[in-house]
Amino acid sequence: MVKDFQKLREEYMVGHLLKENANPDPFAMFDEWLQNAIDAGIHEPNAMAFATATPDGWPSTRTLLLKGFDVRGFEFYTNYESQKGRELAVNPHASALFWWGRLRRQVRIEGTVAKLTPEESDAYYHSRPKEARLGAWVSHQSSVIASRAVLEERFVELQAEYADLDPERPPYWGGYRLTPVLFEFWQGGLHRLHDRLQYTPDGSGGWTIVRLAP
Repeated sequence: MVKDFQKLREEYMVGHLLKENANPDPFAMFDEWLQNAIDAGIHEPNAMAFATATPDGWPSTRTLLLKGFDVRGFEFYTNYESQKGRELAVNPHASALFWWGRLRRQVRIEGTVAKLTPEESDAYYHSRPKEARLGAWVSHQSSVIASRAVLEERFVELQAEYADLDPERPPYWGGYRLTPVLFEFWQGGLHRLHDRLQYTPDGSGGWTIVRLAP
């Protein structure tokens, strides 16, 4: 089981991230980097590792898909009764990490999380394919189930039940918004001398940018 991880080592020689060239607005900077990831053909560039924690500090992480963002924050959708939903209900602080390996870049975002309005959640839910909408009814996320067959059988039942009907959003499913209090943009560098720029609010509507040691 022992692996020679030294054989996996590589040097990062894509470029540098300089403070003087960085966008002063981290939302605009994120938009630029996300578009770069899309243009580079990275698979699901909106995928993010999303970490929550219990009030006593036990963390958990999973991969989610970012479904929208603007200056208010970053949106995702899930089951309110899932592990992350339960943790956010009592500890509304979270961290998201985007990793774009081909570009040797990552973005880390920390902030507070709140539910979207029912109207916002309804709008997104009804934009999804019908099968995905039914799937939200089938899965009581994070609960223990006997087998995959339980899910498949229930899905078939709902397909028949809603053959000519439009399913409504389950009351336990909807959206959240992560409102940032910190951004960190990371660019891989030669000899592990990576570039890290951290943005935090300056108290007057702008952002303070500092360089961090790698």
